[in-house]
Amino acid sequence: MERDQDTPAQAVRPTPTDAEATPTTERLTEEARPETHPAGRRPWSARRIPAALTALVLAGAAAVLLFDVVRVRAGRSAAAWRGRLVDELATRPLDDTFIQIGAGVIAALGLWLIILALSPGLRRQLPLRTPGPRMAAVLDRTAAELQMRDAAMRVPGVSAARVKFFQHRIAARADVRFRAPADVQAELRTVLAEQLDRLALARPPHIDVRVRPRSK
Repeated sequence: MERDQDTPAQAVRPTPTDAEATPTTERLTEEARPETHPAGRRPWSARRIPAALTALVLAGAAAVLLFDVVRVRAGRSAAAWRGRLVDELATRPLDDTFIQIGAGVIAALGLWLIILALSPGLRRQLPLRTPGPRMAAVLDRTAAELQMRDAAMRVPGVSAARVKFFQHRIAARADVRFRAPADVQAELRTVLAEQLDRLALARPPHIDVRVRPRSK
């Protein structure tokens, strides 16, 4: 009796192991993740009016001084205001009241210009959350206040509401005609928080809710 010959082993194609598939899986997972980016910031203001006023004042002062210098170079006497200014600066002591007031005004003006140069401005515009760092969107502060006020007016018991946006907080004030003020305040805080989340602000401020009862 002949023995059955062993069937030849079929060639099995190698399959990628889990270790080989891991880099591809990690790469696909990283590509599927949303891109992280910093919170939105306010757009920088052009500040045309302060820049124009500063340029006009400096240009006018330089023009007047240059005109007087040209007059002196041409053989004429210096202007009376220039001679008086030189005399006052040379004779008045540093602790003089007018000198201190003038120095304070100039220092305040310079500090104001520095603050304008370092701050973005446009406080009436609130930055919104965006899906990418290269996108920018803003919401007008007045429109946001109206949206929050309308949401507050939908709370039962509220007869009047006022909402004001500040840099780090939202001040909500409401008049209560009926219901317990504590219940209205709690519901109002919840409704305003939901409405604030719908606005999709990049930096949601803190909500400060205060209510006061009003007679019918």
